Amino acid sequence: MNELVIRTDRLELATQSFGDPVHPPVILIMGGMASMLWWPEEFCRRLAEQGLFVIRYDQRDTGLSTKYPPGQPGYTFDDAVDDVFRVLDGYAISSVHLVGFSLGGMIGQGAALKFPERVLSLTAISTSPVGVDKSHFPPSGEAWMEHMSLEADWSDRSDAVAYLVEDARLTAGTAHTFDEAGTRAFLERDFDRSGGYLSATNHSILFEVGDIWQGRLNEMMAPLLVLHGTADPVFPLAHGEALARAVVDAKLVKVEGGGHEIHPEDWREIISAIDEHVRTSAQ
Repeated sequence: MNELVIRTDRLELATQSFGDPVHPPVILIMGGMASMLWWPEEFCRRLAEQGLFVIRYDQRDTGLSTKYPPGQPGYTFDDAVDDVFRVLDGYAISSVHLVGFSLGGMIGQGAALKFPERVLSLTAISTSPVGVDKSHFPPSGEAWMEHMSLEADWSDRSDAVAYLVEDARLTAGTAHTFDEAGTRAFLERDFDRSGGYLSATNHSILFEVGDIWQGRLNEMMAPLLVLHGTADPVFPLAHGEALARAVVDAKLVKVEGGGHEIHPEDWREIISAIDEHVRTSAQ
């Protein structure tokens, strides 16, 4: 693993890479409030072992990247899309395969639409289509929504970690046992590395997708793979199905019993699907 801090436009983006730079490049985009550590190091190594050059990065207000005062993010969804290409430019890479989880999948959609010549493929995991009417989609799980209505003290380590442990429990799927101890240990490490989660609450602004993205998914040129858990309580399966329908020739893979997560017991299936999609898209 190698580290690179990209400094551009008065911004710092912390990144890490795995594998040989001569291999096909893949950028991993994580979801809301989540640092790049939410792409586990072992997952990244296994993906790189498929013959890929894998890059993960801390989005603004997470991990070791630039942070803003809580409630004053100073950036938008469009800026998060541009950050994908700031990372790409920082590695002097002209075009890339994107893999996005949740909010990261939405950012990946924006990236594929904004600069189609630079996005070779997109894999969208546990996400929702950008720029479509979702009023008829099934709602998020009731228990998770009730939890989201509660307030956490994001500056307090124990309170923030406890809140997110419960969040992870409620967003887990039905196929695998929830690892509470492992989840808590990870969150404590992530909290300490990030210096707290207070600034990460700014990510709520990123779900405010502008009008310029409305009705444009049919323009997507990048080959699209949608991976979606059948038991996802955050974005129910209908979100992934709608995204796959909106893009010509998109492929949908359902992760049976999967929740809003990238569970270690699903890694083999997920990594295999990403690798095949990258290889097929490169032909």
